[in-house]
Amino acid sequence: MISRHFIDVRNGNGSRRRVHYRKAGSGPPLLMVHQSPRSSAEYTDLMQRWAADFTCIAPDTAGFGDSQPLPHSHPECADYADALIAFLDALGLPQVAAYGFHSGAIILVTAVKRHAARFSGIACGGYAVWTEAEKADFGARYTPPFLPQPYGEHLAWLWGRVLEQSWFFPWYRAEPGSRLAMAHGDPERVQPIVMECLSAGDNFSKGYAAVLRANRDIPAAGEPTPPVLIAAYDGDPLKAHLKRLGTLPPNWAMLPLETPADLEREAREFLLAHPAAPVSLAEDAADEGFVPVSSSGFEGALHWKGRGDLFLHAPGSALTAAPDGMLAIDLPGHGLSADWTGGDALEPWADVVVAAVHALDEKPHSVTGEGWSCRLALAVAARLGIPWVETAEPAGSRAAWRAQGLPDRVPDRDGVHLLRAWRAVRAGVLFEPWFAPSAATAVPFQPADLAPDVLAVRHLALMRAGAGQDLLAACLG
Repeated sequence: MISRHFIDVRNGNGSRRRVHYRKAGSGPPLLMVHQSPRSSAEYTDLMQRWAADFTCIAPDTAGFGDSQPLPHSHPECADYADALIAFLDALGLPQVAAYGFHSGAIILVTAVKRHAARFSGIACGGYAVWTEAEKADFGARYTPPFLPQPYGEHLAWLWGRVLEQSWFFPWYRAEPGSRLAMAHGDPERVQPIVMECLSAGDNFSKGYAAVLRANRDIPAAGEPTPPVLIAAYDGDPLKAHLKRLGTLPPNWAMLPLETPADLEREAREFLLAHPAAPVSLAEDAADEGFVPVSSSGFEGALHWKGRGDLFLHAPGSALTAAPDGMLAIDLPGHGLSADWTGGDALEPWADVVVAAVHALDEKPHSVTGEGWSCRLALAVAARLGIPWVETAEPAGSRAAWRAQGLPDRVPDRDGVHLLRAWRAVRAGVLFEPWFAPSAATAVPFQPADLAPDVLAVRHLALMRAGAGQDLLAACLG
């Protein structure tokens, strides 16, 4: 079983940064570093398979997934490597074995060169060794800034870029010689990567650019270094780079392979041969985490943050909408919480919220619901025996809300679902209800409410809200 956690890590300048990570299994600690622009979610399946052998620990790299970024305007690869060591310090891990894929491998090798004693051994899936011409080309074109635009233009670019990175390498070189054999047009395969990019925002361009600039010097013979395996399989563009590694230290190995399964097998065997000593991990952050809940057919962990009176976000939103000084919960199928399978009746939703409050041993004095979740808040207040903070229901008839609901977020071939959600978020600032813009439905707003970075937070929450329609239906009755 994979659990999720937050922990506070000290930056080099003394400030603190919150890191999200996944953990599974028992035994020797294994640090798993994902590629860019992904997150620790990339390793979900692998962690389940390796949990029998290791305590798998997979953090979201700084600025990716749900980890806060580094306090640098132009971070270098060494900064990301040092951030890994700070993460290990926060967990209380003096040494680990480690696995990294592509850019994750580059960060790990950089960390090994700077902090060799912290690793018992590392296995790398692919390791890029660029020529000077490739570094110049990629540096100029591979990671342009990714900033939200007022009308969602960035979403069309992002969908095309992620889709076509399975067609060409590098993605921007649409030439016959750059075509890939793994080309596809499956929106279900594009969608998870797009969501990772939306979560990372412009941290993707900063992080990847830092990896591109990183030195590829291999430690010389005699320099302190743990054992290292660098492997790549057929179809991986980086397999050709194995020949570029040059002379390796005696305890390093280069291994060409045929399939991803071969990489998994060889990496596992290598890491089992070079384990670190098991230790107990430090405690999680005190004001944010995940609480396991079993109630009304729901089994999973809910993301929570803060302390105080209870706040329930609107359908299609997330706890990021909560005011400061309140206990907020990502409702099931929203934000970072587990998926919802309990249907569209109000009672199971209320049961799960109450179960979460009890599991957290919290005693809120009132419950506030945002938007249509005011109805859920009323039901929760009755079950907890505390006051309900009455808020007005959204404008528009319930029949209209049932008919229009939330925008369709099912991935389509051209990525139009992303833009559809952006239009809904933008319209929701200006009109209530969002789906009936007119002079009669206009609401007051501040220009800052339409700032693209503000809309991007709401858009990401809406795109993550797989159970938004069920929650809305439950609240509408």
